Amino acid sequence: MIKILACGKVKDQSLKSLIDEYVKRIKHYHNIEIIDTNDQKIVANDSYKHIKDLEAKDLLAKIKDSDFVVVLDLKGRELDSIELSNMIDRWLSNGRDIVFVIGGSLGLGEEVLKRADYHLCLSKLTFLHQMSKLILLEQIYRSFKILHHETYHK
Repeated sequence: MIKILACGKVKDQSLKSLIDEYVKRIKHYHNIEIIDTNDQKIVANDSYKHIKDLEAKDLLAKIKDSDFVVVLDLKGRELDSIELSNMIDRWLSNGRDIVFVIGGSLGLGEEVLKRADYHLCLSKLTFLHQMSKLILLEQIYRSFKILHHETYHK
């Protein structure tokens, strides 16, 4: 099973539609599940660390000890699509669920970063966390196309 664990729900219907389309495409290759947790509201007197810690608690509650956890992290390793497909193939061969974790608008709390088995950087560019979900799903789909030696658009 592949899980996308994301802080915050996608509210934009056109973006949600694209996300649903990629989930449907990926399901032809592998079981996938999207799990959203609530993102915390940013309050003027609250520290960013405290907000990230609250979000981290919610995210960690959804992760099992047996899960292989991949966090999206600007400080993580950048891979090309072929490298990512090889990594996904290797991670799946271990028989553990892969959980990709996307933080909220402030990023991931320290405890989630510590729990990670792998730190992945989608890009050095900063994306809305809702967009990161779509980009990640597209890359997972592309990975399965690569692994099955199937053509994709050029």
